[in-house]
Amino acid sequence: MSAGEIVVALLILLAGFLSLAAGVGIIRFPDVLTRLHAATKPQVLGLVAVLVALVIQVPTWGVLTTVILVMTFQLLTQPMTAHMIARSAYRTDHVRRDLLITDELARDIDDPALAIGRESDQEPSEQEMPRA
Repeated sequence: MSAGEIVVALLILLAGFLSLAAGVGIIRFPDVLTRLHAATKPQVLGLVAVLVALVIQVPTWGVLTTVILVMTFQLLTQPMTAHMIARSAYRTDHVRRDLLITDELARDIDDPALAIGRESDQEPSEQEMPRA
C-alpha cells in the first residue's frame, strides 16, 4: 500500500466521520438553526475531503477541473440554501427564541417601517448634497 493510498483512505474515513457527525447533530440538536449548522458545515468539509482524495487518487487535469467546479458550486450554494431555510424557519416561528443570544431580526420583522425610517433618517453625505 502506497502513501497516496493511505492518505486517500484517511480522507475517506474523515469524510465518513463528518457525515456521521452531521447525522448525529441533525437528530440531537434542539432547533432548526443548530441543525442547519450541523448539516452544512460537516457536509462541505466531508465533500472537500472526498474531492481531495479523488484528486490524489486520479491526478488528471479533467478530474482537477471537475473537482474545482463542484467545490465552487457547493461553496456558492450551500451557505445561501442554509440562509434561506433559516429565514423561512424564523418567519414561520420554527425557531426556539429562548436559545437565541441576540435577536436582531425581530424588530425589523415586527415593524418594517422602522427599518425603512432608519435608512431615511441618515444624513446625506457631502457628495449627495446639492450645491448652491
